[in-house]
Amino acid sequence: MAFIAVEEGLGNVQRALEKAGHQVVGLDAGNLKRARVVIVSGVDSNMLQQQDIGTTAPVINAAGQSAQEIVEEVRERLS
Repeated sequence: MAFIAVEEGLGNVQRALEKAGHQVVGLDAGNLKRARVVIVSGVDSNMLQQQDIGTTAPVINAAGQSAQEIVEEVRERLS
């Protein structure tokens, strides 16, 4: 079971990841340090290209993807 940090507002993604057997948590500093993958909505894209998320885990932008597509991408990133 992988520890996945998911941005608030992505309930469908959270449910799909939990159904796939992952532990899903919110995006806070403590969780980001332990997360194997981070999922963001992409809605608040940073226009200045500054990075606000301090993690070495892969970050997946959920914009334009279904929950199932995101689950598949998480599987690929973890393999």
